[in-house]
Amino acid sequence: MNEEDTLAEDLRQVIGELVRTVRTVDTMPSGEAAILGHLDRTGPHTTAELANRRGVTHQSSAKTVKDLRASGLVRTEPHPTDGRKLLVHITETGRARLRTERAHRSDRLNTAISETLSPTEQQQLRDCVRLLARLTAHLRT
Repeated sequence: MNEEDTLAEDLRQVIGELVRTVRTVDTMPSGEAAILGHLDRTGPHTTAELANRRGVTHQSSAKTVKDLRASGLVRTEPHPTDGRKLLVHITETGRARLRTERAHRSDRLNTAISETLSPTEQQQLRDCVRLLARLTAHLRT
């Protein structure tokens, strides 16, 4: 493995572990948080579209949507062009719950940053965030 391959693999592993560790403070199942996140970022979708975005089965996505709907975190309405489908929308209650989940994650990460990294290292991390944002934008194209 060459140096570039090693960097890519190291980055993938560390970011994955960071995300999994930060999510340990979540108070809702990851599938529910993922669907709420998709709806919050990109607007209403059908259950099939949500399943496709998450890489899960339609049945799995439908069960999660059913649970979210029962909790008042999402609502459904008929699809405007296909009466056989429903569009899933995040509710204000769902947005509030998602904000709470995100705040828990941010608080945990902020505490770790302040307790672990020096001011110089925190600045280096800020610089890395900009680089990671550029990488993410490139990967999306």
